[in-house]
Amino acid sequence: MTMMAAPQRQEAPVVATIVALLTVYVVWGSTYLGIAYVVDTLPAFGSAGVRYAIAGLVMLAALWVHGRLRRRADERERLTWTHWRSAVIIGALLLLGGNGFVVLAEQPGLLPSGIAAVLVATVPIWLNLFEALLSRRRPSALLLGGVVAGFIGVVILVAPTSGASEINPAGVGLVMFATVSWAAGSLYQRRAPLPRSPWISTGMEMLAGGVALMLVSVLTGEPGRADPSTFSSTSLLALVYLIVIGSLIGFSAYIWLLNNAPVSTVATYAYVNPVVAVALGAWLRSEPITLRTLLAAAIIIAAVVAMVSGRPRTVEEAGSTPEAVGANGLETDR
Repeated sequence: MTMMAAPQRQEAPVVATIVALLTVYVVWGSTYLGIAYVVDTLPAFGSAGVRYAIAGLVMLAALWVHGRLRRRADERERLTWTHWRSAVIIGALLLLGGNGFVVLAEQPGLLPSGIAAVLVATVPIWLNLFEALLSRRRPSALLLGGVVAGFIGVVILVAPTSGASEINPAGVGLVMFATVSWAAGSLYQRRAPLPRSPWISTGMEMLAGGVALMLVSVLTGEPGRADPSTFSSTSLLALVYLIVIGSLIGFSAYIWLLNNAPVSTVATYAYVNPVVAVALGAWLRSEPITLRTLLAAAIIIAAVVAMVSGRPRTVEEAGSTPEAVGANGLETDR
């Protein structure tokens, strides 16, 4: 998941690029499975809040220590209240509305992790649609076709079919709300006043989003309903995995790619992550892979691929494309 414009790229070793890509593919694809294990016994908003608050604090602390060791005061950027206001808005849209509702949808009895990942793959479609509306640009035939195809894929998942396993429409609704929130936050971020460093910006956004998630957890009464004695070791280990591997290592690999690889290459994670998520869910949680799931996933991913490949080259060269912004970026690793 990125939340910033792509920095100027440099040539990078092919092997390093492949390793970083595989890291983002596997790590961010696995976060949906990690979330499913977490919410087996931990509260949804509370666990997501702890995840991002800790990840944000660790990232900001590491950057502060790095800056102190370098002793280059001239390179340190002064953070302002305007920066923090932007971080709060972006953190609320991306992590509370975006990731938080995906976590909520993956609670037992709602959506399997693989289905959630397939639905999250519609984020680039929303991004392109909203971007066209905000810029008052006439939508292209490719964009309209992608929107229609994406909704057809969602309908295939939700529509009741004789002899097929039912998909909980409430869970689908939660994830679709999350994709809209993520798209809105991503577009706002592209114009918001933020620190020059993408690392600092993301640390601030994760911290702000984590605090927002924990506040909602309190307001919805999660602490009162939670019983720590029922928290399983599997859920706790999955939470640690999401903090360390999903948010910190996965995001670091993603930032490196933005600096060293073409945006179109980095954006491929948007169509690989659902495949990884579905495969891991079937393997480790025995989530069923039905013909309907495969068909819906194929339609949605094909729509996203067509929209990405059909985007003008000049847009990509100008900065990060909407397709490079994912719902997993920190969950966005979704």
